[in-house]
Amino acid sequence: MLNAVIIDDEPKAIQSLKWELSDFEDEIQVVNTFTEPEKALAYLKETKIDCLFLDIEMPTMDGFQFLEQLDRIDFAVVITTAYNEYALTALKKQAIDYLLKPIDSDDLKETIDKIKKHVERPLSSHKFEDILLKFNNKLNHKKITINTDGKLVFLEPMDIFYVASDGNYSTLFLNDKKKIVVTKKLKEINELLPNDDFFRVHNSYIINLHKIKEFLKVDGYVVLENGDKIPVSRQRKVEFLEKF
Repeated sequence: MLNAVIIDDEPKAIQSLKWELSDFEDEIQVVNTFTEPEKALAYLKETKIDCLFLDIEMPTMDGFQFLEQLDRIDFAVVITTAYNEYALTALKKQAIDYLLKPIDSDDLKETIDKIKKHVERPLSSHKFEDILLKFNNKLNHKKITINTDGKLVFLEPMDIFYVASDGNYSTLFLNDKKKIVVTKKLKEINELLPNDDFFRVHNSYIINLHKIKEFLKVDGYVVLENGDKIPVSRQRKVEFLEKF
């Protein structure tokens, strides 16, 4: 069973597509719908789906802008539009198909067949790379594997002083004063690090507990052995102190 999401600023268009898809309920199900692209972005960052039906003409963010906001696209994208002129652009944006409104049942059947082939295709290179990263991190518990600048870097956790986040990017600050910038969110980096040795003291920082020199209680800052000061959020202060 394929899991699908629909994004369209017109509720009637969503209901119409859901009605058309109900003819193929043994093959595909709509797990969520959105009229606001911003809410859909947050949902897709946390949820695995097989297919996205995406409208192009939306007031706050058009469909192509929406695709550019995604960190990665590991599902089939089907563009829905009333304008045939978008077809070529849609395909260039890695959409597997496009549907012209009003959507024809025969066209929808062909699109679902394409979605199936897309989902069943062999592992793409980025999926294989993710599996390799997870395998290496499980196999060698002493080191963590970081993907950066087209290569895999194997790091001893104790070589990391702290990690700082800047949205979709994180910077690892190392013993030798080197920095490694990766296109991963802090949450993803946190999952790689041993819980007993590292602690997320702030929404934007993870620190190595073994590198702490002092804690400034009044100011709410940790001073590390390299001299860097890292803020400790009030929400995490109690849990942080319990580590000691």
